[in-house]
Amino acid sequence: MSCPAWVDARVRVHVLLWAVLAGTAYGLVAAIVPNPVFGRQIPPEPFAVAVWLLSAPLIGIIGATYSAPWGQATAPVALLGADGAVGAGAVGDAPSRDGGPATWLGGAASLGAFLAIGCPVCNKVALVLLGTSGALSVWAPIQPILGAV
Repeated sequence: MSCPAWVDARVRVHVLLWAVLAGTAYGLVAAIVPNPVFGRQIPPEPFAVAVWLLSAPLIGIIGATYSAPWGQATAPVALLGADGAVGAGAVGDAPSRDGGPATWLGGAASLGAFLAIGCPVCNKVALVLLGTSGALSVWAPIQPILGAV
């Protein structure tokens, strides 16, 4: 009997590596983790730290779906046939990575998490469109909502 993909050690390693990569990159660029390259005008809010810590493992799962080796232990057993009926699939077939709606949703969620944790005044798009006071009075209150979504 084969294990589900989330049990396979190779997939778990890929999830962990992607989560660490995403957490490190997001933390450094959003300056939640202090560093000499990126800075913040406003200290991070508690919700930004929570969104940062919760989104990294989720981004890790998304990244692992593209990089993990889908072999014998993680292959689906039943696949949809060309006529839409469930048929016996060959063990070892890779899952579909066709860039469907789930791919766009995961990418949009990752971008939303990044925008939610950033400094509202350091966001150049918000700053150009809204000005400094608009970034603080309009964009900053939207960030927790964006992080929750």
